[in-house]
Amino acid sequence: MDTRRLNAFVKIVDIGSITRASTVLHIAQPALSQQIAALESHFGKPLLIRSKRGVVPTEAGKILYRHCQMILKQMDQAQLDILSSERGISGFVSVGLAPLSVGSFVATRFVMVLKEEHPGIILHINETVGGIISEMMLAGKMDIALIYDPGGVPGLMFEPVQSEELYFVTTKALKEGVREVFLEDVVANPLILPSGIHTIRQVIDIALNRSDLEAEVVMQTESISLLAGAIAEGLGSTILPRSAALAMCRRLPEARRYRVLKPNMSVNMAICVSKQLPLSEPAMVVKARLAELLEEIANEDSM
Repeated sequence: MDTRRLNAFVKIVDIGSITRASTVLHIAQPALSQQIAALESHFGKPLLIRSKRGVVPTEAGKILYRHCQMILKQMDQAQLDILSSERGISGFVSVGLAPLSVGSFVATRFVMVLKEEHPGIILHINETVGGIISEMMLAGKMDIALIYDPGGVPGLMFEPVQSEELYFVTTKALKEGVREVFLEDVVANPLILPSGIHTIRQVIDIALNRSDLEAEVVMQTESISLLAGAIAEGLGSTILPRSAALAMCRRLPEARRYRVLKPNMSVNMAICVSKQLPLSEPAMVVKARLAELLEEIANEDSM
């Protein structure tokens, strides 16, 4: 199988047009159509549905597209590994981080540690919600992710690394010496929370339903910078995992964090990798170092 055909197929699916793909790939359209025809002949199934609006993959085409992503990524990594075999561990590693999580808290430190220990490894860090990260992992577009443990996704492996309790973060002055608050007291304040697809929000909503409570949600965001700005302007308070709450208080010296109890709420973090696509040597190094760093931070917090 000529990998150039696979690359051409991926580009056509990404662009949605054979004509535009031929321009990008600098291949004549008839020659590009012949490559797709050769693939369809090889697999014995149509791979693209053609219309006046462009092309979309058939079910067989979607399966091939996922495998192409993995194959081409492995080929690129093989070339990098061969070229750098005499220069130490190097290569490109894509890492996904769930927003408003311990990932945001450790990201800068993680990059600095990797740069010092393995300068040949180039990290691409993508912060987005867990569902999107899972899709990217399954498509072979991401190597490793640190996300909230969803309890199992076919095709992915999850290594539990940390459990964190949720904290109320506010600029509102509470009674001196108070370190814990009840959920019913938290929801007496306007809240800024992530949207319903975020694990934190789902945990909060379940606790509210079980306690027969309602929250006044004045804004929804997964961006820690927007969240910090809104809290600083007095628009509301929020509920975050311990590490993210600590990061927020570092951004806003006037903010305070209080452990939420009755009911106590917590979220579980896990390192996620693909079951089908083996990790490259740089990705294995990154995964191991990420796990070590999280353990170091957990030990620091317990001291």
